[in-house]
Amino acid sequence: MDTPQPSEPLSFTVSGHISKTSHEVYEAVADPQQLSAYFTTGGAKGRLETGAEVSWDFHDFPGRFPVQVVQTIQDERIVLRWAGEGVASDDGLNTVTFEFESVDGGTRTKVEITEAGWLPTPQGLTGAFGNCEGWTGMLTAMKIWLEHGINLREGFYK
Repeated sequence: MDTPQPSEPLSFTVSGHISKTSHEVYEAVADPQQLSAYFTTGGAKGRLETGAEVSWDFHDFPGRFPVQVVQTIQDERIVLRWAGEGVASDDGLNTVTFEFESVDGGTRTKVEITEAGWLPTPQGLTGAFGNCEGWTGMLTAMKIWLEHGINLREGFYK
């Protein structure tokens, strides 16, 4: 019996809570200096602002990754587009959406990261699973960096 294949592009969402205000958590993503402190081990260049193209570099995946900033709503939302393997769009880009929700009277922030756009193929699945792992690691690293000042990625990949 054949397994039915999904007809829509694949997506995933990862989430977590960080014990900082939504402004502090949003800035940890939007500000390239902060993002470089815990996530982009090779550095981030450019602030995430609507219409900007910035770049991220990682020691574990060397080379510049161009990132297009589609939308920013201060302290609430960031929407990006960047290249992936096995993606469904004609331009080869996936969409990544960060949602920042203030909870517990503003003392904590729920962060959701959704990446969408892979083809339902072996290559698309590999890309989706790899990026799901990456965004989960990013959330974990951001939490420990913002709450305790520790860079979990330092020395992890290289």
